[in-house]
Amino acid sequence: MSHPITILDMSDAEAVRRCFAVFKALRPHLDEAEYARRVAVQAQEGYRIACIERDGRVDAAAGYRLAHFLAWGRVIYIDDLITLPGRTREGLGGSLLDFLIATARELDCDAVHLDSGHARHDAHRLYLNKGFRLSSHHFALALR
Repeated sequence: MSHPITILDMSDAEAVRRCFAVFKALRPHLDEAEYARRVAVQAQEGYRIACIERDGRVDAAAGYRLAHFLAWGRVIYIDDLITLPGRTREGLGGSLLDFLIATARELDCDAVHLDSGHARHDAHRLYLNKGFRLSSHHFALALR
């Protein structure tokens, strides 16, 4: 099932703000002001948001960027992919992934990459069903 995807104008603060509730589900440590600040900084680095809006509410969104890596070449990197709790299993995340994969192909990318929390089993099932493979471990060292 395909759902209409909107690519936000990243300079439209109201459009970015409308996505906050869905991002808050994935990034509960962010309040709306910090979310807006981080999105603005990331937008300067090429970050974009694709979303699915239904009945005046954003039900799913993906934050992504075009990036170049020595390891992988030219890729679409998906920073964030989330569906509102209560709206899962409606094909929204799959539609966003299909859109981003098609976008990567149109941009002549070598791959699509993302990191995922180790306990997000439903998300992992979706990624594996879309042809992604588990290819590495991600390590992080918190400095604050």
